[in-house]
Amino acid sequence: MNRVKKKSNKKAVDFMLLIAITMLVFIGIIMVFSASWPVGMSEENDGYYFLKRQIIWSAMGFLGLFIAMNFDYRKLKKWAPYIFFLSIILGLLVFTPMGAEIKGARRWLDIGPIRIMPSDAIKFGSVVFFAKFLANKRENIDTVFQGTLPALIYIGLACGVIIQEDLGTGGTIAITMMAMFFVGGMNILHMAPLGVGAAGVFYLAINDPDSSYRLARITAFIDPFADKLDTGWQLVQSLYSLGSGGVFGLGLGKSRQKFFYLSEAYNDFIFAIIGEELGLVGTVIVILLFLIVIWRGIIIALKTEDLFGCFLATGITALIAVQSLIHIAVVTSSMPTTGITLPFVSYGGTSLVMFMTLVGILLNISRNVNFERS
Repeated sequence: MNRVKKKSNKKAVDFMLLIAITMLVFIGIIMVFSASWPVGMSEENDGYYFLKRQIIWSAMGFLGLFIAMNFDYRKLKKWAPYIFFLSIILGLLVFTPMGAEIKGARRWLDIGPIRIMPSDAIKFGSVVFFAKFLANKRENIDTVFQGTLPALIYIGLACGVIIQEDLGTGGTIAITMMAMFFVGGMNILHMAPLGVGAAGVFYLAINDPDSSYRLARITAFIDPFADKLDTGWQLVQSLYSLGSGGVFGLGLGKSRQKFFYLSEAYNDFIFAIIGEELGLVGTVIVILLFLIVIWRGIIIALKTEDLFGCFLATGITALIAVQSLIHIAVVTSSMPTTGITLPFVSYGGTSLVMFMTLVGILLNISRNVNFERS
């Protein structure tokens, strides 16, 4: 009897958030299939190669979402330091013989037959661990020695490992954690030295002789058409792709730029293919779905009485918002190329599973929120 009563009192998850995420994942499956067909035929002799893998990863992502949705998220607070430490170790392993270099970038780990991106694990670990830190230090978060300095050390540790692999991903984590810190009540006056330090790190990163491609991306962003056959090629092709789509697009599967004009069309530039095939209408629908996800995430964070749950929901929502915004900004030539995927939509196993698991945690938190569900 007690079990039945306990089960009946269990609240439902935020249905609108769940539907929006599900729609984004299915849009991603369709667009990955369309954008990856030429590469699949050329490199794997199978146009369905990336589609099959994306479906498998999507199924694993829904499994992660379901488990996280039904798991007591409060237990993550106890495990947060171990999750963070493990993610940092995975990030450092990239610099060992286990690390794999693809197209000049060393961002992957080969673990048996599986290839993963440790940066995705660091995103997960950083959000969970920083949420615990902010919840524990709530009363002293605006002080120098108990709030600002420890927070900056944790942010620097998470970003420092990733910046060596990918400046864009490091920036994504930095902005996400700073957003959490701001919500937690940081002292803005303490951030002045941080701004100077961040500018210095950015300068050194783009002028690193071993990473000359970063400076090339900056110069290409300023005027991609000045060198459209070399450094500006990607951005120019992305703009051609978006522009040729018009209002209603060329039609699903009818993209021209995906035929080896636009590299990573199914990954880093998938939003451009959406614009080319589905037009302005398709891009607006995708943006609206992301806005729904962000809106529901903000509501959940605001309504959550548990401090750890509040900061965790804030971090998850900020991560989704920051990464999707950066991807769209890159594709529309509003910022330099960074190689950032579009959450839930772009091809990529570890990224998809990680984001869907995080959304599962967000849905879990929503079960403990008292608000009217749509």
